[in-house]
Parts: sequence; structure tokens; C-alpha cells
Amino acid sequence: MRRSNLQNILDSGEVDFEKDWKSLSSSLREIHTKNASTLSFEQLYRNAYKLVLKKKGEPLYNKVKEFEQDWLTQEVRSRILDELPSSLLAAHNGAQLSANERRDAGEKLLRSLKLAWEDHNLCMNMTTDVLMYMDRVYCSDNRKPSIFTASMGQFRDFVLRTPIPDREPLTIATLLYQVILDQIQMDREGDIINTALLRSCAYMLEGLYETDDEQEQFKLYITSFEPEFIAASEEYYRSEGESLVAKGDASNFCKHARQAAINEEDRCRSTLSTLTAPKIKQVVENELVKRNLPEMIALESTGVRYMLDNDRISDLEMIYELSSWVDPKKEELKKAVQKRIVGQGNEINSTAKEASDTPVGKPPTKVDGEKGDEAGKPAPEKPINQQTVAAIKWVDDVLQLKDKYDQVLEKAFQADQGLQTGFTRSFSDFINGFERSSEYLSLFFDENMKKGIKGKTETEVDSLLDKGITLLRYISDKDMFERYYKKHLSRRLLMKRSVSMDAERQMISKMKMEVGNTFTQRIESMFRDMSVSADLTAAYKKHVRNLGDADSQRAELDVNVLTATMWPLDAMAPSHRDGGARATCIFPAEIDRIKQSFEKFYLDKHSGRQLTWQGNMGTADLRAYFAEMKGSKKARELNVSTYSMVILLLFNDLPSGNFLSYEEIKARTNIPDNELMRNLQSLAVAPKTRILTKEPKSKDVKKDDKFYFNENFTSQFQRIKVGVVASGNKVEDRDEREETEKKVDLERGQTIEAAIVRTMKQRKELKHQQLITEVIQQLTARFSPDVNLLKKKIESLIEREYLERVGSIDKPAYRYMA
Repeated sequence: MRRSNLQNILDSGEVDFEKDWKSLSSSLREIHTKNASTLSFEQLYRNAYKLVLKKKGEPLYNKVKEFEQDWLTQEVRSRILDELPSSLLAAHNGAQLSANERRDAGEKLLRSLKLAWEDHNLCMNMTTDVLMYMDRVYCSDNRKPSIFTASMGQFRDFVLRTPIPDREPLTIATLLYQVILDQIQMDREGDIINTALLRSCAYMLEGLYETDDEQEQFKLYITSFEPEFIAASEEYYRSEGESLVAKGDASNFCKHARQAAINEEDRCRSTLSTLTAPKIKQVVENELVKRNLPEMIALESTGVRYMLDNDRISDLEMIYELSSWVDPKKEELKKAVQKRIVGQGNEINSTAKEASDTPVGKPPTKVDGEKGDEAGKPAPEKPINQQTVAAIKWVDDVLQLKDKYDQVLEKAFQADQGLQTGFTRSFSDFINGFERSSEYLSLFFDENMKKGIKGKTETEVDSLLDKGITLLRYISDKDMFERYYKKHLSRRLLMKRSVSMDAERQMISKMKMEVGNTFTQRIESMFRDMSVSADLTAAYKKHVRNLGDADSQRAELDVNVLTATMWPLDAMAPSHRDGGARATCIFPAEIDRIKQSFEKFYLDKHSGRQLTWQGNMGTADLRAYFAEMKGSKKARELNVSTYSMVILLLFNDLPSGNFLSYEEIKARTNIPDNELMRNLQSLAVAPKTRILTKEPKSKDVKKDDKFYFNENFTSQFQRIKVGVVASGNKVEDRDEREETEKKVDLERGQTIEAAIVRTMKQRKELKHQQLITEVIQQLTARFSPDVNLLKKKIESLIEREYLERVGSIDKPAYRYMA
């Protein structure tokens, strides 16, 4: 049946175009007036098909366009203009309307355009079905836009862009854009708007194009409306930013900015177009955030400093997020946090410096291990004085600050690597800016190894050591720290004050992992000496037993043989820091015999070595008889220093009631004044260990004092530990500090020379700058080499003919001389 109909069309002769068009145009009008229910779309299609088939495609195409133009101009546009609220035109001319008036007038225009657009779309879809053959054949062959596309362009030109009568050059499109922008402004200010209506009009603009090519970038929404929306938004957020800055509340600014970005994204999704989302986000970032964030960050009362000081983690999280939007490196935020870290660090440094500079009087009755007990255990150690307390507090405060900023980094800044690097640099700056950082960190380890880890679990000990190692990582002059650590470690090992040797070895292992084997070689040698000494003592005792010595009063000897180059012997005897020869203590005859016996035993095994006895570091156990002691047991065991033992033994042969003067004791023992006063103070002044008495009675020991054996001494304890009065500050005083720095500088000079020779021996010949660079790279792990010192050492090596100059004066170089 269909083939027969098409055949009839083909067989028919010429067509009457005017007649057929009249019929077709009448049907198109019925479609536009919504009376299409009686039409036969099949018949309309046949008529259009016949016209195109008979080469009438061009006039048909033009007639349809003329029809649509007339319809849009006379019907659609006229109806929109008739419904156009006069208040909109008045507002365009500057009249002030209330929010309700603006909203109602705007919605009337939006609703009118929405209806016109939807009707036009519906009608043109039906018209396109009728003219499908024309689109497929005529339009395609002649590269004409489809009738639907052409009619969309007509809606753009004859409805939206035609000037309003008597209002040229004002157009409906201009009013539409203004209404949309005004409605969005109201939405931003918190008024309720018809978002669905706005979305329909935005969808209309997305469906219209500047050209018939219908390229994506030429959508009317993108070319006409969006630029105006972006410009208005820039102005709005610029003004909003100024208003927020004037309020001076950084937290409120962050909340507002973040909410603004969320609102704009929601607005694009529900009200305008997702095409605009990235662009409006850029506006918020540039005009609201980027323009004002540095000022917000820097606010003293509410900015980053305030947030950090008051643990405002949520606010810091917001300010980090905003910084991420506008600056991938977060430079402003990083600078502000770094400045605060350094500021707080310097406050910690100043507090510690004030405490260490405060003069402290001698505490004559405060003695290490002053109190004893029946089990012979030393009394709990306490920090010696105010300076030592300040040293421990400095490390605790720095660790607390580190914990605080670790939390900030993790919770607020998403463990940002760039910020973490900045934090590390800031901690390093203020820690290395404090001249006593190496000493204080070593004291921190010392106090904890002696008592701080007592009662802690293995996990807690590990955590404590890790925190200390973290600070060590920041210290640039690790050679200075090594010197102090060895000094404090030597006292712990020799005086047996470490709570746990396992913790000591664990600490060495962690330091080795952090700073390398070279750093810990000497420290490990100290532990080896202690282990070898234990075996040596056992061998010596066996040797004595084999000799069959019948002397029941013979003293037992425990010896620690120290390798002189590995132990900080100069630091262990501070009374000799003047560089003079170390005084040799005069031991009692019975002790001297044991000394000589051990020396013979040792040197028989190790010929060519020399033993030097360090009386200032040892301890001794004595049994003393006190006639007036209460109870049946008159004897007591005394644990004293080696020097105290030497002093007490002088009173063995002294008749009751007789005395020894200070000068006599010094002459018969040769103990240095500083050490002698400390030991006499412990024996004659400390109230609970007053084995001696002195005249005149006072809290200080003077060179004209007289000393008596205290026969009336009493104690409830069987074993008494007589500690030695502290020699002053555990923290070095100024003179000690200068002496330490001199020795460190001397060692650094030797280390620099060794590095230069090692480098040149390997490279044979190097330019000056290359040599400087390579040596600095080698030594940075231990300390920061001074370039001027490097140059001096190069000159010294040239003078001693280790190196020779080659090259020109402008480009100096050096050659290694074997």
C-alpha cells in the first residue's frame, strides 16, 4: 500500500507549490496554536516529501523560516513584551524596588520566557518530524542547518536579541541576564528564589548557540550570560572579602569562604549550569580567598598565630584548605607557622638561658646519694640545681612543642610534605640558635637513663628515646653533642648509675641508625671497655686467690681499664681544665700495694701499656667502728668516693680527739683543692653523713679548717652511702663552655684536615671550589664547617707539602702530593 502511494507521487507531474505550501503553513499554524490533534502527520509528511522530491526544497525551506520568523515576532515576542512587568524596566532605569518586588517581577519574565521556549521546542520538534525528508536531503546536500537548528537561531535573534520598542538598545536577553543575576544576588543574601525557574532559563541559554554550527564553546550561555555572571560575581566577592577583612575575624572568614565555594557549586548544579562550576570556583578563590587570605593569616588577634596558640585545629584545617586552593606550596601559611614555631622556640630558649644565667649558691648539704638504706641502695637522684632543672625543662618544652606541631600537621594540614619540611627547618633554626642545645639534650638523656626510665614499659622507653633522637636530628653540631654525651655516659657507666644497660645499648643503636657508625664508634668502645674490665677484674681476683695471700684484711679491687683515646678523660676531671698536669693522688700504703699488684698483673699481660689511676671517678666500701653507736652493732658499712676513702684512712692511726688540718690532709693525699673541698664537705658538713666534724663549724670548707673523726656519729642504717657534694653546675659554666668549644674547634680542625687529605688522595687533583664543596658535603653530618677555617687548613696542608697549587690565580686548583 505504501509503495503504491509513493509510486503515485513519483508518477504525478508538476506540483502546485503555492497550494501545497498554503496547506502546509496552515498545518504549521495549527501546531503552534496547539490544535494539532486533527492533523494527519502522514499526509503532511507526504506533501513535504513531494515538494522536496520535485526540487522545491529551497523555497520550502525559506517559506518555513519566514513562517517561523513571523510567528516568533508577531506572536511570541509580542506576548512576552505584553507580559513584561513595567517595574523591570523601571529598575533598569535605576528605580529602587524591594526584594519581593524584584523577585515577583523577575519571576514573571522568567516564567514567560520558559513557557515560550518550551512551546517553541515542542512545536519545532513536531515540525521537524513533518520536514524530516527536507532536512535529510535538501539541508544535507546544500549544507544548510536543519530547520530545527535554524528556528533555534530565530528564537535567539527575533525573541531574545531584538530591541524592545522605545527602549533601544535594550533587549529581552539583557533583561533576562539582569533578572538572573539579581535573583542569584538575592539567593546569596539569603532570600528564597525559584531555582527551578532559573534552571529552566539557563537550560534555554544552553540550548541556543551563536552560530548554526552549534559548537559547544559558542553556546549562548557561555558567550553571553556567563561572562556577565562571572563579572558580577567577581565584584560581589571582592566586596564581600573587603567586608570580612574589616571584621578582622580569620575563623569567620574561613568558614564564609568555604561555605561560599560549597554554595556556588550547589548553585551551579541546581540553578545555573555545571559548565560554570569551575569558573565560579576560580572567582571565589581569586577574589575572596587569594586576595584576602594573606591578611587573614597574619592577623595577630584571630589569625594563624592565635589558632596555633589556642589549638584551633578545625580553623587551621579550614585555612589549610583555603591555602591549597590558591597556592599549591602554601607559602603564606608556611611562613606564618614557621614564624610562630621559631617565636615559641626562642621563648623556650630565653627561659632556659635566664635560668642558666641565674647565679646559684653552693648547696653544701645537698649530696648525691646522701640518704641510704639497709639494702645499700642509693637514694633516688634529684636534679642537682636550678640550671639542671632548666636544661631538662628545655628539652621537655621543645618535645612538647614538637608534639603539638606534629598534631597540627597530622590533623589540620593533612601531613603536607611541604609544610613538614618547613616545620623541620624552623625547629632546626631555633634549636641550633641556642648555644646549649647539644649539652641540654645530652643532659636530658643522662637524667632519663639514670632515673627517668625507671618503671616504664619497653614501649614507653622506646618512645622516650625516639623523641630524643628526633631532637638530635635537628642539631647541626653533632660533634658537640657527642662530646657531651660521652662525658655524661662515662659517669653513668663508671658510677653504675644507669637504670638499664639494655636501654643504653638501645640508645646507641638508635643513634647509629640516625647519624651513622662513625658517630657511635667511640661510644661503643666505651661499652667494650666496661665488658673487658669485668672479665679482667674476675681474672685478677682468681690470680690473687692462686697466690694464696693469707691477709684476711686485704681489700678487694674492682677495676675499670679505660682506653684513653675513647673516653673523655679531660671532661671527667673538670678541676684540671686549666691544661696543667693532672695531680697524682697519694694512696694509703695498703691500697698502694693492691695497686702495684694489679699493675704487675695487667702489664704482664699487656706489655708496653701505661696505667694512670683516676682517683676522682672511683668508689670504695669501708667498714667503720663508732663507739657511741646505739645498739649492739657498733660498725657500719660506708660507701664513699675513692678520694673520701683516702681521706678517712688518714684518721685510722690518729689518736682520739686529735685533728688533721685541711693543709695536712692535702699534703698527705695530694688531692686537688676542688675535689678535696667537695669530699670534705660531704664527710664533715652533710648532716646525715657527718663521719667527720670540723672546726669552726660552717657550711663551707675553708683552708684553715680542722677535721676530727666523729666518734659520736649515729645512723639507723647498717649501710650508708656518702655521696659527693655536686661540684657546682651539671650545666657548664661560662669558662667550662669556652673550654669545651676550644677543644671542639681543635677536633674540627683535625677532622677538616683529614677530610681534605682523604678527598685529595682519592681525586688527585681538584679545583678550589670543588674541593670546598666535597669536604663540606662529607662533614655536614657532624657539623657545619666554616669556609674560612677550610681555607686556612688548605693553606696549612700546602705549607706542610701535603698539597700543591696548580692552575691560575683566577681559577685555583690543588694537587695531592704523595
